[in-house]
Amino acid sequence: MDKKNVNERLNKVFRDVFDDDSITVNDSTTSADIEDWDSIEHITLIDAVEHEFKMRFKMKEVSGMKNVGEMISIILERGK
Repeated sequence: MDKKNVNERLNKVFRDVFDDDSITVNDSTTSADIEDWDSIEHITLIDAVEHEFKMRFKMKEVSGMKNVGEMISIILERGK
């Protein structure tokens, strides 16, 4: 699993969760960049990402993520 693959899969998850095919995420994407990304949708998003990558985030990882780049880093680290 490489960063490009993770990013492509995350784009699909984000598009599905937010029901918006125009979303394209990158390392610097934050909740401020996606209109419907609030605290409730964040839970849905985390669940969908965990399902897609067959992994579980730790609570401190979820609360500490500042952008999609940090999410990608965690996924890549776990994929090793």
